[in-house]
Amino acid sequence: MEIKVFTENGRVPVTVMHVDGNIDSSTHEAFQKEADQAIKSGARHILVDLAHTKFVSSAGLRALNNLFNRLRSIDPDSNLSEAEVQKGISAGTYKSPQLKILNLSPEARTAFEMAGFDMFIETFTDMKTAVASF
Repeated sequence: MEIKVFTENGRVPVTVMHVDGNIDSSTHEAFQKEADQAIKSGARHILVDLAHTKFVSSAGLRALNNLFNRLRSIDPDSNLSEAEVQKGISAGTYKSPQLKILNLSPEARTAFEMAGFDMFIETFTDMKTAVASF
């Protein structure tokens, strides 16, 4: 797996993590390390581009969930309490303002949706639209 990190400018700076390869039990730690480095470098809005990622395992989903939680802990949605966020996630009405996903493969989308991540993380198929959504 290879990860390219770059910044796109929208209403806010968006850190794009372009992943080339699967995120699974053998690569999720490298993905997590790269995400942690991006956050340490100041990233607060991250778009994970999975155009070249056919498969995301449960370990990969945990890494995405860790990234979601880490971004929320650094920059919580100031308009909502934790209880309101949890209620919104359960109801499918809350979407992360800090983390979004681009170009899920059909296989990765199945895992993403089965895990319920689509209830709180938006997905896109167009980079420009995704960056503008932050």
